[in-house]
Amino acid sequence: MALTPPPAASAAAGAHTVFVYGSLMEEAVVRAILKRVPPAAPAILPNYHRFSIKERIYPAILPVENKKVAGKVLTGVTDDELQILDAFEDVEYTRTRVEVSLTDSSETMLADTYVWSDAEDPNLYGKWDFEEWKKLHMKDFLAMTLGFMNGLEQPESKTRVETYQSFMQQQEQPASETKVEG
Repeated sequence: MALTPPPAASAAAGAHTVFVYGSLMEEAVVRAILKRVPPAAPAILPNYHRFSIKERIYPAILPVENKKVAGKVLTGVTDDELQILDAFEDVEYTRTRVEVSLTDSSETMLADTYVWSDAEDPNLYGKWDFEEWKKLHMKDFLAMTLGFMNGLEQPESKTRVETYQSFMQQQEQPASETKVEG
């Protein structure tokens, strides 16, 4: 017995299931983006690998046989929320329909997820670790996310990639370089 209706009924009702595997596993980030935290359940995405990305603090996934990615499914995501997630994931990712297994029941279901758009990207390496990200980067990532969401409401909004890059450049500037004009 499936937890979600067939894709046609799901799309018609506006209720989507989204598999998340990186920063979106953190409820505070989801709340910053969607203004709520949809119901969620732990899940596994088979035959994919979660990579670290050079000079980025968020991960990428790509299909890799005999690997698996632990994450969770967000259920009841509305059409509008899915569009917001698309904007957040930006051009670096492609929304893709995948089959995941719920960790608690091994039940399988279809879900949308965001796959790294450049399968040949030389900047992908190793494994990305959620717990390490929470300790080292979550605070800054959440601040960047809030800035991106505030910017989305502006007429001249930046993409998430532009927001991320400018935020990280500001973080890297030592305080001694900050000039005060008088």
